[in-house]
Amino acid sequence: MSDKKLILVTGATGAQGGGVARHLLADGTYAVRALTRNPSSDKAAALKKLGAEVVKGDLDDITSIRSALKGCYGVFGVTNFWEHFAKEHVHGKNLIDAVAEAEIGHFVFSALPPAKKISGGELDVPHFDLKADLQEYARGKKLNATFVHCAFYFENFIYFSPFQKQDDGTYAFGTPQGDTPLAGVAVEDIGGVVTSIFKNRDGYIGKTVGIVGDDLPPAQYAEKMSQVLGAKVVYNFIPRETYASFGFPGAEDLANMFEFNRRFIPNRLSDLEESKSLYPGMRSFDSWLKENKSSFNLT
Repeated sequence: MSDKKLILVTGATGAQGGGVARHLLADGTYAVRALTRNPSSDKAAALKKLGAEVVKGDLDDITSIRSALKGCYGVFGVTNFWEHFAKEHVHGKNLIDAVAEAEIGHFVFSALPPAKKISGGELDVPHFDLKADLQEYARGKKLNATFVHCAFYFENFIYFSPFQKQDDGTYAFGTPQGDTPLAGVAVEDIGGVVTSIFKNRDGYIGKTVGIVGDDLPPAQYAEKMSQVLGAKVVYNFIPRETYASFGFPGAEDLANMFEFNRRFIPNRLSDLEESKSLYPGMRSFDSWLKENKSSFNLT
């Protein structure tokens, strides 16, 4: 049995949790217990092969969380709005309540800023505001907690922001972000920052850390993609009202998110510098793009 302190990683077969688990395992300072609803999945098997203890659990079931927390020193917690929507709040409260009961030494929780509050009630961004509310709930529990606010995933350019081929042969994408820099991050790199936070606990208890790998206006992302992908990519500004009317699930939420970013988050350069200091391997968009060129399908 390992004498290393044990960290429970929730969402361990997902994007953020998976990256955190892999970085913790590669660093070797801590033992890792990976919480997943499906321990027999390929992703769970891959974590087990890397040295993680894989346990079955569900944030909908607080009893399973309590069981998974036994013997743990630390916890990385992440909840999934886009899979569970409003139920994310129940999941987060279950996790936070269980962490409080277990008197965990260090709880790192993935949250986001309160868009509705910052915008004076004008912009409702549920996938931000639910996590912001959970952060305040955790603060009220007086936990040994650090909160991380992760930027827009670079991977969204592949999976969630499909390019539209134009009549002139260019490829376009559009949002209400405008000319304001959009902070982005390679999702795997989140794990590098979180690992460093765990290793530097005393300096980060009670703090909120923004995790950012680059901070560029959308037109600069398009320019860099044009250079690397060998096809002309352009960015088109889409007004908030137009984007919100597109009708796909979450369209208004995302429209308000980009509008919130455009008007209330002028840049995240200080977060970028802190992220690099915590994890020197943090990739810029250029670096990430060159490594992931083959994942783009511009046809």
